[in-house]
Amino acid sequence: MRIVIAEDSALLRAGIERILIDADHDVVAGVADATALLHAVNQHKPDLVIVDVRMPPTFTDEGIRAAALLRSQNPESPVLVLSHYVEERYAADLITSDTRGFGYLLKDRVADVPAFLDAVATVGAGGTVLDPEVVSQILVRTHRRSTLTVLTEREHTVLRLMAEGKTNSAIATTLHISVGSAEKHIASIFTKLNLVPDESENRRVLAVLRYLES
Repeated sequence: MRIVIAEDSALLRAGIERILIDADHDVVAGVADATALLHAVNQHKPDLVIVDVRMPPTFTDEGIRAAALLRSQNPESPVLVLSHYVEERYAADLITSDTRGFGYLLKDRVADVPAFLDAVATVGAGGTVLDPEVVSQILVRTHRRSTLTVLTEREHTVLRLMAEGKTNSAIATTLHISVGSAEKHIASIFTKLNLVPDESENRRVLAVLRYLES
C-alpha cells in the first residue's frame, strides 16, 4: 500500500514509517505540516493518508482540517487520523460525514504494532476503525441529547461496539454472549431505528450515524 504520513514529530514519523516499511508498505512521503500534506497527496495519489490532528504552525487543528478537506474532495480516499487526545467535535463531524475508509486512533495505540497494522489495512481497504475511547467520548456527549430512549442498555453497548468496527463475532466475544444473541440485539437496534433492509445502504453504518446525529 502506498502511504503518506503527516506528523510534525520527526521521531514519531520515523517510527511509524519503519513499522509500515517492515510490513511491506511503501511510504511515498513523510511531511511535517498540513500544507506539505496536501501537496504530497496531490503529487503521489496515495492509497492511504495517516495524519496527526495538531501540526504547525499553531499546533491546534491544522491536521484534522486538512483531513476534512481531503475527505470532502474525495470521500473514498482513505484517511487514518492520529491524536494524543480525543477531538470530539472534529471526530464527530468526520464520522457522521462518511465512515468509508476512515479511522481515528489515539497515538498510544501505535505502540500495539499488530493492532496498528490491522487498522492501516482495514482503513486502506475502505473499512472503518474507531478508537474505543473516541467512540466512548462521542457517545457520552451525544447521549445527553439523544432521543433514542427506546434502546436498552445492552443495545447501547452493542451499538458502541458496532461503532468501533467490531464484527458480530467480536461483539459476542466482548460481551461473553453467543453470536446468535449478538445478531438478535443488532436486529432489534435496526428495528427500533426503523432501518429496513436496503441493498444500497449499510445498516450498520446508518445505525451508528443515526445515534451520533441525534
